[in-house]
Amino acid sequence: MSTYEIMCGAAGRASDAGRHVWRIWVVAIALLLSAHTNLAQTGEEQRVLKLSRDKFRWLTSGATDSLQAILDPRMQYVHSNGWVQNREEMIADLASGKLVYEAIVVKTATVRLYKRSAVVTGQGTFTVRMNGSPLVIDLGFTEVYVREGNRWLLASRHANRMNP
Repeated sequence: MSTYEIMCGAAGRASDAGRHVWRIWVVAIALLLSAHTNLAQTGEEQRVLKLSRDKFRWLTSGATDSLQAILDPRMQYVHSNGWVQNREEMIADLASGKLVYEAIVVKTATVRLYKRSAVVTGQGTFTVRMNGSPLVIDLGFTEVYVREGNRWLLASRHANRMNP
């Protein structure tokens, strides 16, 4: 076998190997992009999560007008100690200072969409003042939003204490 034949054979095998590696990379990138697309949130999911974040911001700033606009008239707000408030009670307690949300740090939040509802589940640290007494608690929360026309309203919220 001549040197030329040996070199061409080796180059051919190297070229085949290079094409094989290239194909593996193309498949790997396609799989990663596919997984990313499947994990990406839809625009409506992002909208609901933003509303949930805005709600927490309004709770800490005392923006009762903004809160009233997103609370369903039949809303139930269940606290981690079992205390249940309706929309009017919640707004009144925030306005009076009976319950003050000093800080809310959301650690996780996910949303599941259904036809006319959305369920947000998450965890966070809530720093509150109840009747003047400070309290810092780690909570899990579930929020149910219902779609009324083009807007989402908070219909129900439930919180439970998380083990540290």
